[in-house]
Amino acid sequence: MARVYEYDVFISYRRTAGDLSAWVKNHFHRRLSEALDNTLYRDVKIFFDDHVRTGGNWPATARAALQRARVLVPVCSPKYFKDEWCLAEWHSMAARETLAGRTSGDRPTLIYPVIFCDSWNFPAWAHERRMKDLQEWNFPYEHFQAAQAYLEFHQEIGQIAKELEELIERAPEWRDDWPVRTPVPDPPSPVRIPRF
Repeated sequence: MARVYEYDVFISYRRTAGDLSAWVKNHFHRRLSEALDNTLYRDVKIFFDDHVRTGGNWPATARAALQRARVLVPVCSPKYFKDEWCLAEWHSMAARETLAGRTSGDRPTLIYPVIFCDSWNFPAWAHERRMKDLQEWNFPYEHFQAAQAYLEFHQEIGQIAKELEELIERAPEWRDDWPVRTPVPDPPSPVRIPRF
């Protein structure tokens, strides 16, 4: 396992949400990668679930990537805050902020939430953070790229990249004791014995 950061950004989102998942894959990840690559002086690495190979151990890969990512970008919807994996990713990074603040005296900002839809139903503790509202551009379909509104989305992601650049550059030095929380796995299903 690498003993340094491997990823600049870890995109956290509800993978089973069809339109949100399509938006992350079709627009948000692609455009954010391009904008950050244009902003930073080095190659940018962003982790999101497409990096896990078919047949790969998704929980282990996600845990390792989260521990080695500088900043978490949660793509928020009401169901994000009901998803065990999403909550584990958010709380892992919040615990890192606290731990880094204890050792340095200055608590870093390592969570940069963006709103995909309906922030009224987020928990109160989520509203304690300033969020970037992207509801105006939450079209999951690929043909959104041909719309006039995509130019505004393009500019908005450029602004996000500038803000993320500052957070990435100010991330604390990597530590091997960064906490990574994961949900408790479901117990295995009982084995059915065939009848002869």
